[in-house]
Order: sequence, then C-alpha cells, then structure tokens
Amino acid sequence: MKANELRKGAVFQMDGRNIVVKQVQVQAPSSRSGSTLYKVRGQDVSSRQKFERNFKGDEVLTPVDISRRAVQLLYRDADGCTFMDSESYEQYTLNEAMIEDELPFLSEGLEGVSALIADGVVLGIELPAAVVLEIEECAPGMKAASSSARTKPATLTTGLVVQVPEYLTPGEKIKVNTETREFMSRA
Repeated sequence: MKANELRKGAVFQMDGRNIVVKQVQVQAPSSRSGSTLYKVRGQDVSSRQKFERNFKGDEVLTPVDISRRAVQLLYRDADGCTFMDSESYEQYTLNEAMIEDELPFLSEGLEGVSALIADGVVLGIELPAAVVLEIEECAPGMKAASSSARTKPATLTTGLVVQVPEYLTPGEKIKVNTETREFMSRA
C-alpha cells in the first residue's frame, strides 16, 4: 500500500508497531520539483502512543489486515465504553483514551459504528460519516435570521461544541460531520 492510499481507519505497520490512522492531511508541493506530502496522524495500537509523520505519496507501507464488525454502544462507565457486536453479541470494552476522538459523537443507539479488529484485538472504532445529535444549549434563536447568516456556538448532548446557524434552538436535532466536526443540516 502506498502512502497516497492511506485513509482514516487504515492500519499499517511501521518499525514493528501497528499504527491506526486517525487523520490524513494532504500538503501540496510549494515548488514544481516538490512532491506532495501526506501528513499522517495516528496511534500505536498496543501502546496508545500518538504517531505523526509525513510521507511522500509513493512511499510503500505494509498494511495490516483488519476486519470491521458492526457494533452498538451498550453503556459508558468508569472502565470506558462497552460495545456489543451486532451479529455475535460479543462485548468489547474500550477505555476512553483509546477512543477519545470519537467520544463526542457517541450516543445511545447510534447506528453505523464499526469496531476495527486485527488478530482478535479491538483496535478502535470507526464512526459513520455523519451523526445526528441534539442541541442542549445555545444562544436563543433569532426569528429574523436567514439561513446563510452568522453562526453561534451550540453545545450538544454529548458535550461537543459546534458552530450552528443563528436560527437553531435547544432541543433541535442536527446532523454533524464526524470528520470535520461541522454542522451539516437539521436532522
């Protein structure tokens, strides 16, 4: 697998460590002779250490075979989050440090969540592209606000804060992009 094929959720091996990709940023060359760089942010599967490195697009990486299993959040407690496999009903508990990037999007009954599993070990979870969350707190809605008007911060039921159009009010459900953490539309 080449570096330009890396996507969020992919797992590759580097220096004997398995790295799960959390984010890939493409940096275009500043000169004609420069090559495109891929800034990869991830996490070491076993030690949970953060990983950050730039790769050239044609650098070859060793992929790690992972399987994705549909899971559902059962509950959160002091140990972390417990998920249940939707087919086998097997349960996996992941500590909150393992899934800190995904925590602000997790809510009861969230559909489309996958567990990433390699060699029988759960590496983390993968969220759907967008999730529906409820606005818990924000400034009062403005009746005269147009849909393309200014935005205001809104705190969602999971604690995530996103910028939303001024006309939205607490209690409304909105769709949020899990990659960019931005408001997409009303749900």
